[in-house]
Amino acid sequence: MALIKWRRREVWDPFRYLAELQEDMNRLFDLSLARLPREAIESAGGEWMPSVDIIDDKDKIRIKADLPGVDKNDVEINIEDGVLTIRGERKEEKEEKDKNYYRRECFYGTFERSIALPAEVEVDKAEANYKDGVLEIVLPKKEESKPKQIKLKVK
Repeated sequence: MALIKWRRREVWDPFRYLAELQEDMNRLFDLSLARLPREAIESAGGEWMPSVDIIDDKDKIRIKADLPGVDKNDVEINIEDGVLTIRGERKEEKEEKDKNYYRRECFYGTFERSIALPAEVEVDKAEANYKDGVLEIVLPKKEESKPKQIKLKVK
């Protein structure tokens, strides 16, 4: 009779492999703007990018952009070929060369954010409001872009 060395049988666990894949992806994408070199941020179209919310209502598109510390006179809004572009600048209040920052995450300088609009809009009826550092843009949809409902007759 031949003796065979006993080896622990490894059971295939798909969730273990998914957890390892998630850890690898987290390591890959573990970058933040604070750790990127300044040249990479500037080549992306500005020194910082504001966060935006895009809401697709039934008859209009609403866009909210967080622009804390930005003067409303330093913001420019353009719509061309179905793309909304918000440009502006957040000016640094004063330069303090003798301060040693422990951490500095607030970006100053120019910004630009371009957003492809999800529907055709009426540019001449667009409205923009700026209050408490939040820019809200309301763009009414063109009639052909609005969703239509067709009633079915059941026999």
